[in-house]
Amino acid sequence: METALKLLSGGAGSLASYLAAHVLLCLVPAFFIAGAMTALIPKASITRWLGRTAPAAISYPAAAAAGSLLAVCSCTIVPLFGGIYRKGAGIGPAITFLFFAPAGNIMALAYTGSILGAEFAVARLLMCLLFGIGIGLLMALLFWKDDLSRAAQADTIFAQRASISPAVLGVLLSLVALLIAGTLQLWPLRAGLAGLTLPLAWADDWQATLFRLVPFDAAKGEEGVSFQGSLLIGILLLIAATAWRGFENITEGANRWTWAALGLVAATLLLAALRLTPGPGGLEMVLTGRFLAVALSLWAVWHFARQLPTAEWRAWLWESWRFVKQIFVLLVVGVFIVGMVRQVIRPEWIESLAGDNTLQANAVAVGFGVFMYFPTLVEVPVARMFLDLGMHPGPLLAYLMADPELSLQSVLMVTAVIGRAKTAAYVCMVAVFSMTAGLVYGAWVDGLGLLPLVLVLGLALVLLGGALAWLRRRQTAAAVA
Repeated sequence: METALKLLSGGAGSLASYLAAHVLLCLVPAFFIAGAMTALIPKASITRWLGRTAPAAISYPAAAAAGSLLAVCSCTIVPLFGGIYRKGAGIGPAITFLFFAPAGNIMALAYTGSILGAEFAVARLLMCLLFGIGIGLLMALLFWKDDLSRAAQADTIFAQRASISPAVLGVLLSLVALLIAGTLQLWPLRAGLAGLTLPLAWADDWQATLFRLVPFDAAKGEEGVSFQGSLLIGILLLIAATAWRGFENITEGANRWTWAALGLVAATLLLAALRLTPGPGGLEMVLTGRFLAVALSLWAVWHFARQLPTAEWRAWLWESWRFVKQIFVLLVVGVFIVGMVRQVIRPEWIESLAGDNTLQANAVAVGFGVFMYFPTLVEVPVARMFLDLGMHPGPLLAYLMADPELSLQSVLMVTAVIGRAKTAAYVCMVAVFSMTAGLVYGAWVDGLGLLPLVLVLGLALVLLGGALAWLRRRQTAAAVA
């Protein structure tokens, strides 16, 4: 009974911490971006760069380049992945985008270099780029028939408009700016601009109560629930209640619940961008650069959204709501399960099993990344901790490639977008390629010469090129038939 209570407490604590710290400034903009891509962007604009028939020399680098600009976690990237996939992107480029964005984005690489060294950051970049494109190509090879039929069906659904209206482009860029403003950890965004202390002495007592209810170990990358986070969770529940009444029938027209839900979303994004610190003297509230950036981005979204035709903004809200209904429940379930599993797994087990660059050590590192999910960028200081405790650099790289990709909740979410068969293939490939990256980098650290390393990577490129040529021949033959 005691064990069961511990597991349930761990799951509930993990869920509360996640909702308090990550949902609003990361996932909320991502859902709206995904909805906008699905409802507002012409199919031709997506397929031109990422479509099944786009030249691979353009589509796969474009997918990686798009992912490199987004400092997002494995959960936040899934709605964006679903948006471009449903709008006509080929399975290969879409998977490359899904893989590269969490592990190979600019912020992750810069942070890796500052904590683990430039050599580790370069290795992470090269492996993520090579294997991200490789996984995308292999997925395209395995599921090319399904991709072909999906493209044919999409051609009958979406109109082939070649351009994006200024209002749609403004909405999309404003939403991306909102996502960046809420996620980047840059000094101008984190800096305090002005502050005041509210006479709320009970806030400090409530914070102490939260720490007792949701204990956490910061050394393991765990997060507790702050006073500010508890407010956000409460408002998030209000958003859920109003959104259901306001968005479920949005195609028939907006109502007061629609505006209430949108108003609550905007208010909570602004609240999340503030810095609230309870203390004995009251609640200190600091106006940050992030608050101003989020406020400006929200104003831009509203400004351009007002220029959209009624049918378009209704479709945008409906598609965003559809993504929330499809993905958010799976996210909640996944985070809860991960919290329970973390109560069982001990980091010292990983340290003892991953001290050498063996296949078993790399497999353990990948498994650790799946079940011990950390928020975006938090995996880097955790990796630093394991490196100091004796983990080999090879398995450590395998962990850094798997952790941003294969969290349990993200796997559940990806399944909702592309189905079980494709998700199973993707998970297996990420696991195998992550272990391969760890073995290759670990061998180089252990003294493998540069020439053998170049030959191995060159052979991988040749195999990928051959696979691509074969895929093109099969697709051309199928199109002719």
